[in-house]
Amino acid sequence: MVEVAGNLKIVRDRIIAASTRRSSEYQYFEPRLVAVSKIKPAELVISAYEAGQRYFGENYVNELVDKANHPAVLEKCKDIRWHFIGHLQKNKINKLLGTPNLYMIETVDNEKLATAIHGAWPKFRAQDSARLKVMVQVNTSKEEDKNGCDVKDAPSLVKHVLENCTNLEFVGLMTIGMFGYDHSKDPNPDFVALKQCKADVCKELNLDPKSVELSMGMSNDYEHAVELGSSSVRVGTAIFGERPKKESQAQQT
Repeated sequence: MVEVAGNLKIVRDRIIAASTRRSSEYQYFEPRLVAVSKIKPAELVISAYEAGQRYFGENYVNELVDKANHPAVLEKCKDIRWHFIGHLQKNKINKLLGTPNLYMIETVDNEKLATAIHGAWPKFRAQDSARLKVMVQVNTSKEEDKNGCDVKDAPSLVKHVLENCTNLEFVGLMTIGMFGYDHSKDPNPDFVALKQCKADVCKELNLDPKSVELSMGMSNDYEHAVELGSSSVRVGTAIFGERPKKESQAQQT
């Protein structure tokens, strides 16, 4: 049995330590830990919740829906906040938006998807005024098998969300980045690219940089991401243990 509570404490302690190594410009916030429970049973989600974790991420719509509707999760994890961090197909939008305690979609990567989510959200939101939090996913590594908009297209996509998708709340930018980069000598170029992308978006759209989050960093590099100013890190295996290998599975945690 994976020692989820102990692993969580280790990850949290390392996030706190990494936070002390940040530039002074990032000291105004504490990084959010999103525990990614992909391919792990609902029982481990409950264990993490009982250890104080509240933010959880899933890559697949069907798996998120199943876990969020699991009777024990509904009973024991009433304040859970689900992040969707996988590729979202338009034909699964309604299924995703009906998920109990859906908190954020981090992977909006084109205008059509943003518009579709915007149009569908009023049917599911709990309150008339409640907007759904979203991030714009950016493909900083330019890998063909990675989703996300091009860096140069990020400002126009963010502008579209802000101006045309009033049911959505734009909160920041997300990237997966190239898996396994050795950052011992140089900063991860994908993290650097996302930081620059944020600067460009804020300058072009006249946004307060403090209002735009960055979601970057996974189990192998979350401390490095925090040091570079990440607002949110997505950590799976360091909390829940190794997953079965899938040859075609994109690395997102």
